[in-house]
Amino acid sequence: MRNVFLVGPMGAGKSTIGRLLAKELKYPFKDSDREIEARTGADIPWIFDVEGEEGFRQREEAMIAELVCEQGIVLATGGGVVMRESNRRALAEHGLVVYLRTSVEQQLQRTAKDRQRPLLQTADPEKVLRELMARRDPLYREIAGLTIDTDQRGPKAVVNTIVARLLDEQGA
Repeated sequence: MRNVFLVGPMGAGKSTIGRLLAKELKYPFKDSDREIEARTGADIPWIFDVEGEEGFRQREEAMIAELVCEQGIVLATGGGVVMRESNRRALAEHGLVVYLRTSVEQQLQRTAKDRQRPLLQTADPEKVLRELMARRDPLYREIAGLTIDTDQRGPKAVVNTIVARLLDEQGA
């Protein structure tokens, strides 16, 4: 029972695809941001407001270290999880890392009305998304065992691609 870890930028579909994939594989679904919220009793924007991004990243690092030790889970991670080398190493060593790649244009469409994304509460969210992509894309690629473009693809098609990859690995 191999873990599947979904990485990628905000709006790539990690949570939606993760839930569908977990159902298909009959694995538990975890979302690292939701796990942090459940543990702290506070939502992510509040944690950013009170502790700053650094405080949130420390909480995220501890949560990732704990979650990767579970067996047979599908985990949707936060978009910035790859910014810490310890997270990249932990994910790569404990499961199949799937990079759900999407364009900035698609991210803008999918996140336009979402007020739960602290990094986008700015006058120019497109500029922020482009800067984040420039920094994070090489890190997503570094640890990905599988990269899937999610633009113009339905969640079910993405899930089918991941399942096929897992079946190929089992047959090898």
